Amino acid sequence: MYPRFAKERVEEALSDTRVVLISGPRQSGKTTLAMDVAGDKTPFLTLDDANVLRSAVDDPVGFVRGLDRAVIDEVQRAPDLLLAIKNLVDDDKTPGRFLLTGSANLMTLPKVADSLAGRMEVIRLLPLSQAETIGVKSNFIDRAFAGKKPAVDHIVVGDGLVETVLSGGYPEALGRRRWSRKQDWYHEYLDALVQRDVRDVAQIEQLSVMPKLLTVLAEHSGQLVNYSGIGGAIGLNHVTTQKYVGVFESLYLVHTLQPWFTNRLKRLTKSPKLHFLDAGLLAAMREVSPDSVKKDRTAFGPILETFVFSELRKIASWSEQRCTFAHYRDKEKNEVDLVLENRRGQIVGIEVKSSATVSAADFSGLRKLADACGDKFVQGMVLYDHDKVVPFGERSFAAPLSSLWSAL
Repeated sequence: MYPRFAKERVEEALSDTRVVLISGPRQSGKTTLAMDVAGDKTPFLTLDDANVLRSAVDDPVGFVRGLDRAVIDEVQRAPDLLLAIKNLVDDDKTPGRFLLTGSANLMTLPKVADSLAGRMEVIRLLPLSQAETIGVKSNFIDRAFAGKKPAVDHIVVGDGLVETVLSGGYPEALGRRRWSRKQDWYHEYLDALVQRDVRDVAQIEQLSVMPKLLTVLAEHSGQLVNYSGIGGAIGLNHVTTQKYVGVFESLYLVHTLQPWFTNRLKRLTKSPKLHFLDAGLLAAMREVSPDSVKKDRTAFGPILETFVFSELRKIASWSEQRCTFAHYRDKEKNEVDLVLENRRGQIVGIEVKSSATVSAADFSGLRKLADACGDKFVQGMVLYDHDKVVPFGERSFAAPLSSLWSAL
């Protein structure tokens, strides 16, 4: 079993919070982590079992009545359970009573967002990070906000980096040796998700269009979102397209990364960027493999940016920092791929580059961001395919992509 570094945060939350939800995509390891944390003595109830689901849907109050502590798996399948749990934990405020898992962002579901406010802590669990696959707890984000020079060990470059990125983080896919078998798993995963979980999250009038929409979104990953352009390719208007993209977002397949802004700068792009949340999934949808990258590397850049975004989201789940993520782009098209901001308003900027060389020009967007932030700007990095950390002026470094899974 791979180590999950979010485990410590789950255990801490259970010690002082009545309800804890481990939320993330299917097959990311939520159930395994929940069972590991809860142990053998805590009742385990999964709503993927048809009989258990029927009981939870028909009589949610009776379902939880009498439960002192419990793990409830895939709770998004019976959202009315949350109101019953709310009433139960209001009567008995003992921490750690319910450990839930959910394959949908429950905060986006109707009637759910307010039901457990102040009573539940949500901990995201995405597929495996590269740090977890090699058993090393990365402190990349903590080092960056401390203003420390990036560290690097467990170096992966060149063809090895390409394979690492395109493999993604789903344990089932990582366990398959042949590349075609990995990609087969991803396609089967998507088919099952669209056929089953989409129905749990929303009433979709045109379910048959969802696979087509997902294919179009894969081609737009890493780009600014234009709902009219995306939907127009498959006959959807921008309102319906935005709604359906929201469904995929609630299932942790894609994420719309909001633009960073400040009142000091008036000429900033206000459009979000679209990202998939797993590089392996995106690679499978775009039919990109290590062999195809050797012939044409241009397809690798957007997938690498998705990989870095996903890795940082995973590292943030166990970091001491509490970060928000954004992107930066101004009207002159100066841009920074990822902007991390902590609760003190400090900023770390990260640009992603798939090549092995970096020049001063690659820091132009980071310099604009630093000027906009002033003293709040802690550090800017260009992550690239190399094994050396190179300073590029004050508070700026070219850093190997391998620094994302360094524990130094």
